[in-house]
Amino acid sequence: MKRILIGLIVAAVLGAGGWFGFNLYAKHRAISEVETAFEQIRSNGGKASHGKVEFDLMSRTLTIEDIAVTPGSQPQAQIKIAGIKGTGVRQIDDSRFSADSIDITGFDVALDQVGPPKGKASYKIPQLTMRDYAGPFHSGAAPASGSLADLYRYMLGQYASVAASSLTAPTLTMSFDSGRGPGGGEITYSGLTIQNLKHGKIDAMKADRATISVDVNQPGKQDKLTGEVSNVIVNDFDVTAIIAALDPKTSSDETYHRVYRQILAGPYALKTAQGLRIDIDGFVMEDIDVQPSKFRLAERFDALQAQSAVPTPAETRDVLERIAGIYEGVRIGKAEVSKISIGTPQETGKVNTIRYREGEFAIEGVDTPTPQGQFKMERFALKSFSMAKLMRLGAGVSNPGQAPSPEQMLGLFRVFEGAEIKGVVAPHNTARQPITIDTISLNWGQLVGSIPSKASLVVKMVTPTDPANPALQPLIVAGVDKLAIDLDLGAAWTEASGAFALAPATLDLGNLAKAQVSVALAKVPRDLFTTTDPLEAMGQLAQVETGAIELSLRDRGVVDLVVAQFARVQNVSRDAARSALVAMIRAQGEKIAASNLDAKAAVDALAGFVEASGQTLTIKLTPLGKLPVLQLMDVLDNEPIIALAQFRIEASTGL
Repeated sequence: MKRILIGLIVAAVLGAGGWFGFNLYAKHRAISEVETAFEQIRSNGGKASHGKVEFDLMSRTLTIEDIAVTPGSQPQAQIKIAGIKGTGVRQIDDSRFSADSIDITGFDVALDQVGPPKGKASYKIPQLTMRDYAGPFHSGAAPASGSLADLYRYMLGQYASVAASSLTAPTLTMSFDSGRGPGGGEITYSGLTIQNLKHGKIDAMKADRATISVDVNQPGKQDKLTGEVSNVIVNDFDVTAIIAALDPKTSSDETYHRVYRQILAGPYALKTAQGLRIDIDGFVMEDIDVQPSKFRLAERFDALQAQSAVPTPAETRDVLERIAGIYEGVRIGKAEVSKISIGTPQETGKVNTIRYREGEFAIEGVDTPTPQGQFKMERFALKSFSMAKLMRLGAGVSNPGQAPSPEQMLGLFRVFEGAEIKGVVAPHNTARQPITIDTISLNWGQLVGSIPSKASLVVKMVTPTDPANPALQPLIVAGVDKLAIDLDLGAAWTEASGAFALAPATLDLGNLAKAQVSVALAKVPRDLFTTTDPLEAMGQLAQVETGAIELSLRDRGVVDLVVAQFARVQNVSRDAARSALVAMIRAQGEKIAASNLDAKAAVDALAGFVEASGQTLTIKLTPLGKLPVLQLMDVLDNEPIIALAQFRIEASTGL
C-alpha cells in the first residue's frame, strides 16, 4: 500500500512537472510567434514593440499588451493597441491559426501627410471583438514602393486572408484634418457589426448610428456641419473586386466584378451653424460593379500622389480625365435618395426622390418656395446620362479665363441624349396665373461628329398672357388671359440619301389655332454636321437644296380674334371689319397675280379662310427646279414675291 501511495505521488509530481513544462513550452512558442511577427515588421524598415505577452494553456488564451507599430513603407502611419486577448487559440497548420474569440482594446491608427493636401486622419476603436477567427500567423511583406495602390492592395489582401463569423465594435471614431479646403471634422459610428467575413467577402455590415461634426471653412466665412445618420447597412460586400481593380495585371480585364449588392442608410439629419437644415428619409444603392480595365485605381492613386498641392490647369484637366475613367469603370444598378427636405429659418423646400437607374438621372416631387411664389415639379429627368462624359467635357473646358469653343459646348450632346420635365406649376413674374407644364420632352441621337442628326421636341403647357408684353396686348384686350401650347416637332437626316425632313411639326394653341408644317431638304452633306467653323458651315450649306414645304392652319378662334382687333382699331362693326380684311387680301392678290398665278390662288384661299371662321387653310409649295437654300433665303429677304415664283403653289380651304 505504501509503495502504491509513493508511486501515485511520484506520478502526480511527474505529471505536474510535465504539464508545467508543456505549458512553459507552449507559452514560449506563443511568445516566439508573436516576436517573429514583430521582427518581420522591423526587418522591413518599420518600428514595432509590445509589452507583456501571456499564454494560458488551459483556456488557450493569448494576451499581448501595449502594441505600437510604425510601418516602414508608410512612416506617417502610427498604430497603437492597448491590448489583444485571444481565447481558444489553436494552430490550424504551419501558417494559420484560429481563435474562438479575439478582443482588441484601445485600437488607434493615426495617419499624417495623407495625399497632396498633406492632411491628417485618425481612427479610434475602444473595443473590437471577433468571433470564430481564422487567419495567418504572419502578414506578408509590406510593399516597399511607397505607392498608395500597392499599399491599399496589400492591406486589402491581408483583410481577404482572414475569416470570422462576426466582428463587433461599440464605437469607431474617424477624425480628419484636410490640410486645406473645407477644414476638419469627426465622424463617430455606433453599434458596428460585421457578419460572416470569409475570403474577402462579407454577408452584412451595419452601424446603428453615425454622428457627424465637420468644420466648413469658406473664404470670409466659417460654418460647422453637424448631424446624424441612422441604420447604415451594407449587404454582400466583396473586397476581392477592389483588389482586382488595384492590380496592374488585370488592366485588360473587361468583365464586371460586383463590389456591393446593396447599401442602405437613413434617416439623415444634418444642420449648419448658419441655420441650414437637411433631412433625408433614406438612401439606397444596389448592384455596384467595377470593370478593372477601365477603373484602373492604381493609375488614379499614382496620379494623386504626383499632383501638386495647388493643382495647375493641366493637372486639373488630368484629374477630371482620370475621374471620368473611374466613372466609366463603375456600373450602378440603382441609386436613390428619398424624401429630402432642405430648409432655412425662413422657408423649407422638399424633394420626394432623386434617382439614378439604367442611365436615367431623375428628380421627382419638387415643392419649394421662390421669391415669386411656390414652385412645384412632378419630374425632371436626363436620359442616358453619363457622368464620365460630363467629367471629360469639364476637362476640356477647364482653361481659366478662356471661353469654351463651340465644339466643346457641343460636347454636351454626348453627356446625355434627352431631357424631360413634367407636372410643373411655377409662378409667373408679372401675371397672376401660374405657368403650368404638362410635358416638355427633348430627345436627340444619331450624332454625326458632335451634332445630332435626329431630334424631337414635345411641349404641352399653359402660360398666362403677360400684361407687361406689348405684343400680347391684343390677346389680353380680347379676353385671352392664357395660351395653351401643344407642340410636337420632329427632325431627322438620312445619310444614305442626304435628305433632311422636318415633319410633321405641330403647334396647337388650344382655342386659337392649330398649325402643322413639314419641310424637306435635299443633298444635305455629312460635313455640315461635323464642322464648327462658320465659314465652312456656309460652304456646306451652299450644297443644300430646298424640297417641298407644306403648311396647314386650323382656325379655332384666331380669325375672330384678328377681326375683333381690326374692328376695334377701325371703330367699325365686326362684319364690316371682316369684309374689309377680305377685300384687302383679295386686292393684294390681284397685284401678285401679274407675276405668279399660283400665288393668286394662295391669296384667294387665304381670303376664303378669313371670310368664314372655323376653316382649315392648306398650302403646299413644290420647287419648280433646283433651288439652293441659300439662294431662297436671299431672295426671301429682298423679294418675297420673286421667291414664291420659284414654287408651284397649291392652296385650299375647307371645314
